[in-house]
Amino acid sequence: MPTIKTIDPVTRLEGHLKIEVTIDTVGGVQKVVDARATGTLFRGFESILVNRDLGDAQHITERICGVCPVSHGLASVLAQDALTQTVVTNNARVMRNVVLASNFVQSHILHFYHLAVQDYVDGPAMPPWQPSWSSDKRLDAATTTRLVGNYVKALEKRRQAHEMAALFGGRMPHPPALVGGGMTSAVTAARVASLKAYVAQLIPFITDTYLPDVTLLASKYPDYYSIGRGHGSLLAFGVFDQNQTGSSKLLKRGRVVNGSTTVQAVDVNAITESVKASWYAAAGDGLKPAAGVTTPQYPKSGAYSWLKAPRYSGAPYEVGPLARMWVNGDYRRGISVMDRHAARAQEALKIAQAIQSWTGQLAVNGSAYTQPRVPTTTRSAYGLTEAPRGALGHWVQATAGRIDRYQIITPTCWNASPRDGAGVRGPLEQALVGTPVRTIGEPVEVLRVIHSFDPCLSCAVHVMRPGDQADIKQLEPATVFSVEHTHGPGEHRRHAH
Repeated sequence: MPTIKTIDPVTRLEGHLKIEVTIDTVGGVQKVVDARATGTLFRGFESILVNRDLGDAQHITERICGVCPVSHGLASVLAQDALTQTVVTNNARVMRNVVLASNFVQSHILHFYHLAVQDYVDGPAMPPWQPSWSSDKRLDAATTTRLVGNYVKALEKRRQAHEMAALFGGRMPHPPALVGGGMTSAVTAARVASLKAYVAQLIPFITDTYLPDVTLLASKYPDYYSIGRGHGSLLAFGVFDQNQTGSSKLLKRGRVVNGSTTVQAVDVNAITESVKASWYAAAGDGLKPAAGVTTPQYPKSGAYSWLKAPRYSGAPYEVGPLARMWVNGDYRRGISVMDRHAARAQEALKIAQAIQSWTGQLAVNGSAYTQPRVPTTTRSAYGLTEAPRGALGHWVQATAGRIDRYQIITPTCWNASPRDGAGVRGPLEQALVGTPVRTIGEPVEVLRVIHSFDPCLSCAVHVMRPGDQADIKQLEPATVFSVEHTHGPGEHRRHAH
């Protein structure tokens, strides 16, 4: 008889994710035969942004997530730059790269040591190692001691990466210096020197600790190179502009179908969102994000998630470090749980080394901001970039600098999407199918697959509904401020509307 197991919430990730798996015996082995991924909270940022000043968007959307706020800020200002037809200075390009890359490095370190490795290590009898499941723990005492010790070292390295991002971002998380038109922080000799010092500390940790630890874990769990493949199609929007036009990127834009080594172009017009299994009105089904709507409908027959189901030409695609490194030609061993960890670690090194090279491209006291010319007509634009967890897109329509429509497709919406209108599972759901489960009461194998994607449900969902007895009040529209850059870097005036 099939057994249905529900993990709710899945711990050691951001936000609230519920996973339901059906386990049955196939060929004498207990395996997952079906799966459903549920985002359990509603995200309302698209609705919050309507009628706001265009310049508010990056500051608000950065609050979607405290782990990867830079990516949302960058996607937003890229959309704004496209809408206002602004080309940022070379300093702004490099500074944006540095802040985002610093955020990537800290997130990758966070994922392996603080979110994923606990699925494999029987650590000390104390939080965050306990409570835990004891099933299928294969590490000896020396390896366990090593990984537990490096967990603590990784906390320090994450802090250093955060501080590195704050040099030009202004603070972390939610860097205020990232704006449409460039950056409002200044390039000083002291900041460049600090940047060099930080990255010089992070690269040895990645090469001497992080990468070897991933290799060591893989040697103890080699079967996870054949678990968690999913559909096998990978998508990347590309990230880290190498020139001012963005035509060259450190990590390229592209997609592959079913694990192919042939990289195909990405057509943004091929992206749609299905809401067949999502708690949104059916009128929004199959729309392109530029025309997308966010109209909740709960309850809804057949729906089981607050995440929509993004699709490219009707097909589900996995996004993330493995997708980026595969599209770029840097990693093509396979598509699996362990491949995701290996690709993420290798990407961390690639990005940290890029930061080191970018330090020489910064012009001390050079310009980092260009005043955008906001059009008086209605215009639409989008900003495509990458978050640590994968492809991220912001779509905006504005009239005379006031937002009419805003849509966001996050990496976790791609990866943890529910079934689409054709009944096809999302990438994470499909990756769970076929996973062997030794002990039904402790399905740690399921957690290992989930965590390999590094889901971030704070990116996918955000707002909770109060209880039935709550007193709900309608607030008057907030005063909206625009920013006028009339002085030196970092100085601005705010004007009420």
